[in-house]
Amino acid sequence: MKVLVTNDDGIFAEGIYKLAKKLSEKFDVYVVAPDRQRSATGHAITMHHPLRVNKVKFFDTDILAWAVNGTPTDCVKLGIEAILDIKPDIIISGINDGPNLGTDVLYSGTVSAAIEGAIHGFKSLAISMVSKKDIDYDFGADFSLKIAEKLLEKELPNNTLLNINIPDCSRQEVKGIKVTTLGIRRYKNSFIKRIDPRGQEYYWLGGEIVKEIQNESSDIACVEDNYISITPIHFDLTKFEAIEEIKKWDLKSI
Repeated sequence: MKVLVTNDDGIFAEGIYKLAKKLSEKFDVYVVAPDRQRSATGHAITMHHPLRVNKVKFFDTDILAWAVNGTPTDCVKLGIEAILDIKPDIIISGINDGPNLGTDVLYSGTVSAAIEGAIHGFKSLAISMVSKKDIDYDFGADFSLKIAEKLLEKELPNNTLLNINIPDCSRQEVKGIKVTTLGIRRYKNSFIKRIDPRGQEYYWLGGEIVKEIQNESSDIACVEDNYISITPIHFDLTKFEAIEEIKKWDLKSI
């Protein structure tokens, strides 16, 4: 079996190294990932400057790897359409340094890379570690291998991928696995204004998460309770329940 691995933290991030190395125990692994940190790029693609690809030595492994000066979505598109002469059986994005929960998936380069895989018809998953310190990437890699093997055995509905978050606790403290919905994650943003050495204003985005009551079936609630969350998501954003209501708006009068 062949696996295309990517991420948004960059090709030399620890998470992608541990992931690819573990997967290589069972699969043929190919890495196509950004040449630098590209977190929170969403589903952006590069259209206004050339995409440059460099084959690189991937840490202490013999895994074939390419660094791209583009986004995670660029990496998946290039991987399956230009770089690789094989078609992967599965596309895995991660392991992300930090969570990708709730509505944050709309900003996530990690999740968007997996979405791009699903758009092209490949089984795809994104995996993230909720912890931001002392991250046990080995645990994340072990789980990634197991869920990848399970996904290759099973079928998902069309246009569907899996978004996985591993809670901020030791592997011994993990209570289990839950299949979840996306929660709601909002931020109280604050833009910090500063002046550069040339006297020009610039801004840094800061802020904090707004604490909200989450549905107990949500990914946010589950990881807070030390469960691994697996959320099936798809990229059809249509709100079907609203279609008939909007049809009543007498749109001909506009």
